[in-house]
Amino acid sequence: MSDAPLTKDPAESAPLAEDLVVLESVNKHFGALHVLQDINLTIKRGEVVVVIGPSGSGKSTLCRAINRLETIDGGSITIDEKPLPEEGRELARLRADVGMVFQSFNLFAHKTVLQNVTLGPVKVRGISKEEAETKARALLDRVGVGNQADKYPAQLSGGQQQRVAIARALAMEPKVMLFDEPTSALDPEMINEVLEVMQQLAREGMTMVVVTHEMGFARSAANRVVFMADGRIVEEAEPHQFFDNPRSDRAKDFLSKILQH
Repeated sequence: MSDAPLTKDPAESAPLAEDLVVLESVNKHFGALHVLQDINLTIKRGEVVVVIGPSGSGKSTLCRAINRLETIDGGSITIDEKPLPEEGRELARLRADVGMVFQSFNLFAHKTVLQNVTLGPVKVRGISKEEAETKARALLDRVGVGNQADKYPAQLSGGQQQRVAIARALAMEPKVMLFDEPTSALDPEMINEVLEVMQQLAREGMTMVVVTHEMGFARSAANRVVFMADGRIVEEAEPHQFFDNPRSDRAKDFLSKILQH
């Protein structure tokens, strides 16, 4: 795998706000179920925030709310000081700035790997097909699947498909990347190849929100660990603080169960 940067140079001419993603008093219900309860969370530019917690704690809903794949019932979410738009072109523009990698890859089965990666930049960003293909091939090389460009997703392993999905998100040159349990559908031997790409992104300063069960990744790549339970943020801390000395009984109980394995 190449060590060349996965993303463009983040240097900008204008000063940038340090707070990139801000959630204030966010609430979300699914019927009678209160899945997000008064969530307050700020993600700074260049920060890697890993969200962990038991199943059903609201982690994926939180992640999906940040690019409005899930609507919220109350509170506010801003990205780069702009509130989430309701719909239409503004929402499409927001989603171009917020890369999303799902657990199930979500690649277009009838398009080649290269076509999957170039589709967004051509349709949404309006760049030429030639420029999009040049950038796409470079990104596919960076994530270690450059030789798979002309294949279809079904011809790839799960780990390769997920790396293509990461390249596809990066092709939009997003401000922030959201990862919703990106390794949970993978066979164990494929998990590391995906985590390696994510580790490299983190080292390069990509702003990332990662929902995961991979505690090793949380320890090594996160700037901050956010622990959720029952729709609330119970605790947030730097990784060494959280894993070595959790403050809440809920976190202690969770860690005692998962770290035994």
